[in-house]
Amino acid sequence: MRRRLIGLIVVLALAWGGLGALTAAGITPRLGLDLQGGTAVVLTAPPDTDQELLEVAVEVMRNRIEDIGGVQEPEIAISGSNTVVVQLPGVEDERRALDAIGQTGQLSFRPVLGETSGEAGPLTGDDAPAGVDPVTGLTIDDDLTTESYLLYERTSPLTGAVVPTVLHLGPAQLRGGDVASAVPGFNTLNGQWSVSLGLTGDGADIFADLTGEAARYGLGDPRRQIAIVLDGEVLAAPEVNVDVAPGTGITGGQASITMGTSPESEQEAKDLGVVLRYGSLPVSFERSSVSKVSASLGTDSLRVGLYAGAAGLLLVSVLLLVFYRSLGLVALVGLTVFGSFLIAIFSALGALESFGLTLTLAGVTGIIVAVGITADSYIVYFERVKDEIRAGADVETAVTDGFKGAFRTILTADTVSLLGASLLYLLAVGAVRGFALALGIATLLDLFIARTYTRRAVWLLGRTRLGDGGMFSITGAAQAGSST
Repeated sequence: MRRRLIGLIVVLALAWGGLGALTAAGITPRLGLDLQGGTAVVLTAPPDTDQELLEVAVEVMRNRIEDIGGVQEPEIAISGSNTVVVQLPGVEDERRALDAIGQTGQLSFRPVLGETSGEAGPLTGDDAPAGVDPVTGLTIDDDLTTESYLLYERTSPLTGAVVPTVLHLGPAQLRGGDVASAVPGFNTLNGQWSVSLGLTGDGADIFADLTGEAARYGLGDPRRQIAIVLDGEVLAAPEVNVDVAPGTGITGGQASITMGTSPESEQEAKDLGVVLRYGSLPVSFERSSVSKVSASLGTDSLRVGLYAGAAGLLLVSVLLLVFYRSLGLVALVGLTVFGSFLIAIFSALGALESFGLTLTLAGVTGIIVAVGITADSYIVYFERVKDEIRAGADVETAVTDGFKGAFRTILTADTVSLLGASLLYLLAVGAVRGFALALGIATLLDLFIARTYTRRAVWLLGRTRLGDGGMFSITGAAQAGSST
């Protein structure tokens, strides 16, 4: 008896204490897009895009978003044959997040052939060549294999103001696939933020030639710059350092891109590092739609659902106490144990970066369904106990033998639920997967509680006065059931 009592206390401590500890540490369930709001984006790839390319693109976008931070468990999934749906719940900086998933073109390093101050290129009107807008003087459709005129909004290191400049660029020399690593950091020697760049073997040779050619020009000459371009947008145009030998360039496959000392330099270095690492997607996407999702609808639905659930639990509690007397108390305490464990599991898994479990409105629905399954498990066991007592068994024997028969039924029913949840999770996408995952976790928890809590609690109850000692006891419930 002492061992069962200690086991019961341990289970209760794990449930209530674990939830309390997580709550005190500020770890709560991570809410999905429909419960806390955020941004939803639909990206469309060209028709007949290979599925494998879409999967690679999704992984690249996920890495970008995770590196930027400020998004609680982004959900990026392929929908249909050529569509990717991106959900960004709780996004803190929407513009940066959209830029991260929207920059889907080829990353390239290009020599600067010249520059013109202002927002208009040097060749406009009748002087504009083919492919250049005669009004703006900018290249209409950037081609990495030809020269281009692209606008670069340079930040002044002195004033911090944005200075528009049109860069005349040569064909791309390096591509995103030549970049092996890009790590932002703070250089304590010069007090500036920078990005440490690592290149592949072939990329290192090309980069040496590119920087060696740029180093032939004097400091301040625009041709000493190398532009980093993504999808026709100039991200940066750093100047080759003074100590780089002309004709030799930067060798060894390692380089540092200095971003400056301004307050924005840290963020610029981090953003550039993300783009350099994950800049090249294997497919180009068109942003079909961007929509803000308000949490009010999901919150209202959740609130109404919780009210309805509370009313339902109150009614179930009354019926359990009426039909099962003291056994009903075991069920009521068991439901709090179930709820505590479930919230703690969602909180803990949501806090893990490798798992990032998110609770959505569909997941809440799965949990509510699982609560009904748990209530059924108690009823199956309690009815077995009552049948044993009516057959002439004493209370102690009834609670032991009754659990053996009841658990086989509970296991069979929960196995069916688990199979259904597994199939839904594997075959479905989006909200349906959230429902399936919540249902599966809650069903496994039901089996765990039946073995660790319910069996011990009823066994201990059967050896007290509430086991065989009046109308509120287990025996009283069995006799009341037989009289009706």
